[in-house]
Amino acid sequence: MTQNKIAAGVVGVLLFVGLSCVFTVAETEKAIKFRLGEIVKSDYDRGLHFKWPVINQVKTFDSRIQTMVSKPERFLTAEKKNVIVDSFVKWRIGDVKTYYTVVAGDVDQANLRLDQIIKDAFRGEFSKRSIKQLVSTDRQIIRELLIKNSKMVAADLGVDIVDVQVMRIDLPDEVSTSVYRRMEAERERVAREFRSQGAEAAERIRANADRQRVVTLANAFKNAETLRGEGDAKSAEIYAQAYGANPEFFSFYRSLNAYKKTFANSGVMVLDSNSEFFKYFKNQQN
Repeated sequence: MTQNKIAAGVVGVLLFVGLSCVFTVAETEKAIKFRLGEIVKSDYDRGLHFKWPVINQVKTFDSRIQTMVSKPERFLTAEKKNVIVDSFVKWRIGDVKTYYTVVAGDVDQANLRLDQIIKDAFRGEFSKRSIKQLVSTDRQIIRELLIKNSKMVAADLGVDIVDVQVMRIDLPDEVSTSVYRRMEAERERVAREFRSQGAEAAERIRANADRQRVVTLANAFKNAETLRGEGDAKSAEIYAQAYGANPEFFSFYRSLNAYKKTFANSGVMVLDSNSEFFKYFKNQQN
């Protein structure tokens, strides 16, 4: 029994020593091996590796892509105008030995140092461009330059920059308010101009319509008078022809019409019996 316990103890010690002599590096990790606090190796591949118990220590770090979201920051453009920029940076550990030496392998410390690097890069690029270039034409160019310029500085931290993106470029509140007021004033000016042009066009159309109305009425009156004159002339011609054909009958016909109109208006007339008006009455009596 005692021998079995001793054997089990020896196996346990050997197992503990064996486990203390190995360590693993995962796909998402980078590792550093120390010897009594001094870095001896950092370029480990993924898999199983050996170390001396007690003498060697191993630290592992997350090698996956990290995201650093910067707080909104003001930058000055080439037009000497402030813009507020929201951005984020994608990065991962490049040289794990440098990363540990410079920032002690602390992600927060790395983000703090990296934030200053990115802001300096932003400041340098924004100061060369106008707001229009920043917002529309040069966004991709700025992104590429920021990645290129920050990579060289970030390498001193053991960090590899993957991407730098601008989420939003905005004007300060006081500038935005001023811009909106100018835009409103401009739109109001354009609206007043359109309204005045519309009123002018309406007056032209109204004046043209009135002129056409007067011209049309004048032409209609002219045509009516011409037709009336032609009708009167034709009527006079017909009357003249009729009178020339039988003057006595024409005189009698006109007298009958005169009697009809006269007696229709009044039943009593005071006239001289020898008046020419009663000529045909006298002839009738004879």
